[in-house]
Amino acid sequence: MHTELERAFDLTGRTAVVTGAAGGIGRRTCVTLAQAGADVVLTDVDESGLGETAGAVRDLGRTATVVPADVTDRTAVDALAQTALDAHGRIDVWANVAGVIRYGTVVDTREEDLDLIFDINVKGTYWGCAAAARAMTPRGSGSIINVASTGMDSASPGISCYAMSKAAVATLTRTLAAEVGPQGVRVNTVAPGWVPTGMTARYWTNDDGTVDEAKREQIYADRASHAPLGTIGEPSDIALAILYLAADASRFVTGQVLRANGGVSMA
Repeated sequence: MHTELERAFDLTGRTAVVTGAAGGIGRRTCVTLAQAGADVVLTDVDESGLGETAGAVRDLGRTATVVPADVTDRTAVDALAQTALDAHGRIDVWANVAGVIRYGTVVDTREEDLDLIFDINVKGTYWGCAAAARAMTPRGSGSIINVASTGMDSASPGISCYAMSKAAVATLTRTLAAEVGPQGVRVNTVAPGWVPTGMTARYWTNDDGTVDEAKREQIYADRASHAPLGTIGEPSDIALAILYLAADASRFVTGQVLRANGGVSMA
């Protein structure tokens, strides 16, 4: 690869904080950023999953700092940022990947489900953005990447709360980008299409935890049929989009929503 291209995606010497790092898109993001040279500070409420992700990062020769935390707790998120600064002296990338979904129509949704979704998806992202911005602006550089969803672009029955929360993330991204851009900090969002993760595995997992392979293949095919590219994504597709926004390759990009969704939404 040409050295100029290598430099554009090189994160050597940089520190990345990733929330929701125990599995799925979060785990793949940690590994991808580590492959690009970053040391990673990982957080999630799933300590076992965090340990597995940390091992994958360390296998690549990078430092993995594990900080179990609940992103809905502002104090815990601020402490996460401080731990990253104490361990590495800097935060260059902050990826707010942690998220949750609950299903229900508008007339049937329970208040506790609405509260949970907004606490994690909106407040958790908000506190992460605030902590990252406070750490980055004095240095005059940094990239904050939020994770929304293609669900915010379409009227999909049963996910009103989730879709609303992800639309809020996109709006937060634009506002923060305008606020911290003059200090050299970029803020963008990746809006994934449908990808197989622990969040979506409920569709093909039986009550006893076994996988219904026929149902999984049927769901994969159905989802792929809705995409102009005729395929579903993988966590690695989203992680590579996050890498682009984390690296100098996107130095002229801020306040944007990158829709990695196979063309399902082209808003």
